[in-house]
Formats: sequence, structure tokens, C-alpha cells
Amino acid sequence: MSDQANSLREILKKVNNENITAPIGAIQSGAKVLTITSGKGGVGKTNVTVNLAIALSEMGYRVVVIDADLGLANIDVVLGAMPKYNLADVIKNDKNILEILSTGPKNVKFISGGSGLEELSRLTPNELEVFVKNIALLDKVADIILIDTGAGISESVIRFVMAANDVILVTTPEPTAITDAYALIKAIGTRDSNKKIKLIINKADTAIEAQTAMQKLNSVSQKFLKIKLQFLGYLVNDPIISKAVKQQKPFILLFPDSTPSKNIVEISKKVVLDINKKRREEKGIKEFFSKFLFFGQDKEEK
Repeated sequence: MSDQANSLREILKKVNNENITAPIGAIQSGAKVLTITSGKGGVGKTNVTVNLAIALSEMGYRVVVIDADLGLANIDVVLGAMPKYNLADVIKNDKNILEILSTGPKNVKFISGGSGLEELSRLTPNELEVFVKNIALLDKVADIILIDTGAGISESVIRFVMAANDVILVTTPEPTAITDAYALIKAIGTRDSNKKIKLIINKADTAIEAQTAMQKLNSVSQKFLKIKLQFLGYLVNDPIISKAVKQQKPFILLFPDSTPSKNIVEISKKVVLDINKKRREEKGIKEFFSKFLFFGQDKEEK
């Protein structure tokens, strides 16, 4: 077993045995962590993430979004808010995780991963301990944490996906998008064939087109990978979405009565239904980042 793995296990054991102070009135159970990803860029993953976060917040849930896209981080652009800090400030500048939370519309909180995500693999034991203690505080102030990853099958994307108990895959009906989505499902399945993958079809012209795309992707996934996808729903292809993006406003707020807004509300209801069924199983963001930090360790030790 490597010294790095030993050190990490000791730190996590120590943090698990400590009582971390939470704000008065905050829940004590772990937050539901959902990783939202896509096989390729341009499918509207971040837009789906932001509007889903707002829909969940309007249902009464405390939502935190972590922008984990190392290449094209743009949660702040869609929300129309510029964060002052990112995770690097927690690691290097003695900021508390709660201090770097930015507030968007409908009280949705968000965190920019920034360069901090790249630095996680290079932390000293002391820095790692501080980070794990800090990130654990999110379990005390959030009911749901959405992690918006990059697109594709890079190591960073796979690492975030494999750390999550639940994965939401966003794609469109376009053949190239379906192909890339399948490639990501395959990359996930080779590592964990039991991973729960939920699917959202974005930019569908009709409900029939969305269902067809879902059935096609689910069929090949079951046939060749033995993975059954769960369909969360679809968003219709509508000009109001691009209008909202240009105005740096979530479409669910700018056009609340539009079809895409109704679509995202229906998707949020399915997400909440699943959360309520498995509430007692949730171990929160601390467990998520424990898996994230351990990713690849077992392979290296063999």
C-alpha cells in the first residue's frame, strides 16, 4: 500500500471521528450528490444543471452547484454572477468552504472549482486534512449538491463520475451526441457495471424524438454493456433557451411558462422522488470526495 494512500486513509478516519460544527438548524444527514456529465460539449449540460438547480430550490431544497468543468467552467455565466473565490482559496488561502459559496438566483449556492480541482492530487497531508474538513461542511448546509463536470471521457471527468452514487448523463438526439454518450457509458461500465446512470435528452424537437433517442441508447447499452439507463425526461428545443443564455438568465426564471421550463420541473420531480426513496443511504459530499481522492489508488497498490 502506498504512503499516499495510507496518509489519506488516516486523515479521513480522523475527520470522520470529529464533530464538525454546523449552522444552527442545518440538517445533519449527508446531502444527495449528483454528478451531471455529457459525452461531448455543446449538448447544453451546464444549462440543464443550472435550471435543474433552480427548479429544485423552488421546491424547497437547499441546493449547491459545484462547477467541476476544468476546461470551460461557465456556471457563473449562465447564472449571471461572478464568484470571488474558488476551491483553490480553500486549499491555499485559508478560506472556509462556506466563505467561497456564491449566491445565485432563488438562493442557489455555487462554487467554482477552478485551479483548486487540479491541485487536489498534489496536496500535502495537512492541506488535505483542511480540505476534507471544509468540504464536509457542505453536508450541513445543502440537501442536494449538483456537480457539473466537463464533457467527454477524460480522466478528470471519469474521476468525478465514478465518485458519485448517481450520474445524470445529458445528451441530444444528434447521432454524434448519442455515439459520444455511449462511449461515456462504456467507460463507466468497464469500471463499475452497477453504476446508476440517469438520462436527460436535451434539444429534442418532439417528445417522440426524445423517446426514440432514449430507447436507442438504452437498447445498445443493455445489449452490449448490460447497463440499463433510467430516463429522467427531456427538454424541447426552443429559441427561448438561447435567448435566456444571451441575457445570462436561467430560462426557468425568464420564461417560467415555457415548455422547457415545464420540462425541467418534471425532471426535478423525478430527481426528488428518487432522493426521498434513498434518503437514508446518502453519505454526502465528504464520502464523494473520499472516493474522488482515492480514485486509482487501489489500482496503483496492486
